[in-house]
Amino acid sequence: MFIEILAIVLALGLLIFLAYRGYPVIIIAPVVTLLAIILSGGHLLPSYTETYMSNAANYIKSFFPIFLLGAIFGKVMEMSGAAASIARTIVRSLGSKHAILAVAIACSALTYGGVSLFVVAFAVYPFAAAIFKEADIPKRLIPGAIALGAFTYTMDALPGTPQIQNIIPTNYFGTDTYAAPIVGIIGSIIVFVGGIFWLERRRRQAVAKGEGYGTGHKNEPEAMDEKSLPNFWLSIVPLVVVVGLNFMFSRTGWSVKHWYDASVLAEKFNIANASTVTSSWSLIVALTIGIIAAMLLNVKKIKMNLATGLTAAAMGSLLAIFNTASEVGFGNVVKTLPGFAAIQDWVFNASSNPLVSEAVAVNVLSGVTGSASGGLSIALEVMGQHYLQIAQSMGITPELLHRIASMASGGMDTLPHNGAVITLLAITGLTHRQSYKDIFALTILKTLTVFIIAFAATLFI
Repeated sequence: MFIEILAIVLALGLLIFLAYRGYPVIIIAPVVTLLAIILSGGHLLPSYTETYMSNAANYIKSFFPIFLLGAIFGKVMEMSGAAASIARTIVRSLGSKHAILAVAIACSALTYGGVSLFVVAFAVYPFAAAIFKEADIPKRLIPGAIALGAFTYTMDALPGTPQIQNIIPTNYFGTDTYAAPIVGIIGSIIVFVGGIFWLERRRRQAVAKGEGYGTGHKNEPEAMDEKSLPNFWLSIVPLVVVVGLNFMFSRTGWSVKHWYDASVLAEKFNIANASTVTSSWSLIVALTIGIIAAMLLNVKKIKMNLATGLTAAAMGSLLAIFNTASEVGFGNVVKTLPGFAAIQDWVFNASSNPLVSEAVAVNVLSGVTGSASGGLSIALEVMGQHYLQIAQSMGITPELLHRIASMASGGMDTLPHNGAVITLLAITGLTHRQSYKDIFALTILKTLTVFIIAFAATLFI
């Protein structure tokens, strides 16, 4: 049994190490999967073609429209200037006295509206740098402020957020994006208040030492022609459209689950319960209409760059989903190997509370893979049904499982090898040594919040 467990640990360790060194997950995930199969004495080719590829393909089938439409929406918001307009207005309105708060809120508004994390970082950074310089706040605090607004509560805690980390659990628990709203809101408040407190404390320490914005920085943004940006109120229309229509098509009498006859769905499409696809369908429709609304903001400008913009969005979405699907394939093969039973028992026995056990599993896997969506997908593919059965036997709702899993994915995922962290630091021209301390503090805060919520939630069951 030791060899079988070692095979899984070694394969996972190699996946983490090689991903950290920059090797493409699309290639290394199947390679380390095959290594685990060989060391475990499994059946190589059937495990690869029938387990790995089948589950990776199923994941792509379920989530590719969300990845693609989300990438296009973010790109169109960037091309039209709407994302920059929103960031500029919020940052300028709150002013230099509240620079950290302004940056965090600007990022929150864009992320909650459906704009991808990477687009948010690009859109907000120029205005964050300008207002931090005006307030003479150290530039090294900018990544922390952006991460607080874009990488935490709006990504996975606030009910209704259209980010993929809030969509994935719907496929496993039969929930929607508004699952456990009170828990999500409470968690969001804790993270937001705690994050602002930490960053303001760091600002005050810098002021006490006489440290200002600094000089000689890399990647300083060029002055933007703000006059060419669209009106703020028009710019927020696509965000409102996505959030509003997502709610209407998932939680009201206009829900997409009422659009088709149940017998037709069951007979022709093998959909026994339309509720299992409601979240995906509603977001597909909401994002599509949101894209059209964003394009109408600046038709001439978007028309000039539409082909290149759509190509970039498509390529980005393909890379993102194939990376995650590769990790899902790896997880599904691992759960068939002999040594997995022992690892599964260890995770389940980490706590008799299924919410805490789930938070442990998702946090650990998100941390080691450096991916919230990847770790979340692996954990729920492997153990989601088990958690659901235990939770229901204890009177714990699937909605609560959804919210804890989603929030846990945004905990330890932002370790140094996380792609979003590396990209954010590259955009701002800063290093891990200069700015990662603040991102790590937010990572710890988010992780602790998930466990506090998980423990507290069971007291009211």
